[in-house]
Amino acid sequence: MNICPKCGREVRGRPDKKFCSDKCRNGYNNKLNSDDTNLIRNINNSLRKNRRILKELNPGGTSKVNKHELINFGFNFDYFTSLYASKAGKEYRYCYDQGYLILDETTILLVESKL
Repeated sequence: MNICPKCGREVRGRPDKKFCSDKCRNGYNNKLNSDDTNLIRNINNSLRKNRRILKELNPGGTSKVNKHELINFGFNFDYFTSLYASKAGKEYRYCYDQGYLILDETTILLVESKL
């Protein structure tokens, strides 16, 4: 006899069945994954926001902006999806297809990937 790990009731049916109902199975798994899900959701929201800001400030594919302008729009420099190191040793950070290169303390070069 199996006992449902969510509600403690007896599980009827196949011998390998773990939950008494779909409701219990879903509730158990949602609770199990809730911390990870919130963390991932927050990170993905930051990445999408960063991409949206870069795309809005770079309609032509390449432009320069002041770092404070990005910060004022809510850009978070901690979140990006990939790094690209050029042959010259410069490090471009990308939020999906929208990238940037820190030129100096105040100037940021915005670029768009043509992949």
